[in-house]
Amino acid sequence: MAEDGAVTLYNNTAITDAKKNSFSIKVGLAQMLRGGAIFEVSTLSQAKIAEEAGACCLVLTEPNRQGISRMLDPSLIKQNKCAVSIPVMARSRVGHFVEAQILERVGIDYIDESEVLAIADEDNFRCPFVCGCKNLGDALRRVREGAAMIRTQGDLLGTGNIVETVKNVRYVMGEIRILNNMDEDEVFAFSKKIAAPYDLVAQTKQMGRLPVVHFAASGIVTPADAALMMQLGCDGVFVGSEVFYNCSDPYKRVRGIVEAVKHYNDPHVLVENSFGLEEEMAGLNVSEERMEPFGEGGA
Repeated sequence: MAEDGAVTLYNNTAITDAKKNSFSIKVGLAQMLRGGAIFEVSTLSQAKIAEEAGACCLVLTEPNRQGISRMLDPSLIKQNKCAVSIPVMARSRVGHFVEAQILERVGIDYIDESEVLAIADEDNFRCPFVCGCKNLGDALRRVREGAAMIRTQGDLLGTGNIVETVKNVRYVMGEIRILNNMDEDEVFAFSKKIAAPYDLVAQTKQMGRLPVVHFAASGIVTPADAALMMQLGCDGVFVGSEVFYNCSDPYKRVRGIVEAVKHYNDPHVLVENSFGLEEEMAGLNVSEERMEPFGEGGA
């Protein structure tokens, strides 16, 4: 994870000045979540458990959702917001600006555009938007479209398989390292190659990281998974609601992930929070046919 403190987006004062450009405010709100774990919850009891365990934000979802992730019922959003004191995030379909307008009106703190790699449209909203990516070009295009936070996405099936997330995070970080080692006259050609705005590519090179907060999502179900994402360079993690199911003590599981994110470089903390998880994680074990191929595909 990058050093503590705010991420400077642009040197141009017309962009960093909050009075002239609200985007800097949105980025600042997203930066408040750095170094934390964001948990998906589908019930009020899960929301309270996550808050008590130290989650920095909640993503409200429908229980047992399948297919398209439409906007959640506004009454459920209000109910959850009244029950917790931490920020709350809700999903809207990409480009569905009416869903986003409704979410903003009911007082949601962040809007997550649920589908990955589609066109964003966030400039006309006060709420920060979260968008997905699988490579550096995707990430910088989303930032240009108005995303205040980027999440690198992996497996979307909720199987606890982290291999796709690891592969995509490493790919993004690898592209940034390649960019950092380029001469200035190579940056323009690189920006054309990845189809990203040149000024954002140049800024990424200057900063040595994405210009907005960068989280990892999908397949993160253990403290070790969360610490791995942080050590790979992410600013935080999204954790799916599957961590609450088939579990005798969901608080212990959630608290372990929160502690792993905060102390991702401390092996003593990681060992302490990994004890006794075999029974707790039994419901999330993948079958032999879906075994995570860490030795294959360059992951």
